[in-house]
Amino acid sequence: MANGSKIIAGLRDMVAYAHGDEAAARVSTVNVPKEVDVRGIRRRLKMTQTEFALRFGFTVCTIRNWEQGRRYPSGSDRVFLTLISKDPETVQRLLAAA
Repeated sequence: MANGSKIIAGLRDMVAYAHGDEAAARVSTVNVPKEVDVRGIRRRLKMTQTEFALRFGFTVCTIRNWEQGRRYPSGSDRVFLTLISKDPETVQRLLAAA
């Protein structure tokens, strides 16, 4: 099946699922942590805020705001930070290859 056909088939499955046909799609649930200790992750990696931000694609301002409790990571940021916490070398390798 060509890539375009796979996309169209996936879209058809998505529409069927949206109309109540649960057999039409595979559903995965991701458990997103409610809180992430950004400062703890960064310190465990022995990085400054600037190093951590540059290494993983955040702004220094964002890291500072998270660590000082002025803002909190969004769901996708919490997932990414959890991945960094669990296996920082793999995350770095994948980002370097991108």
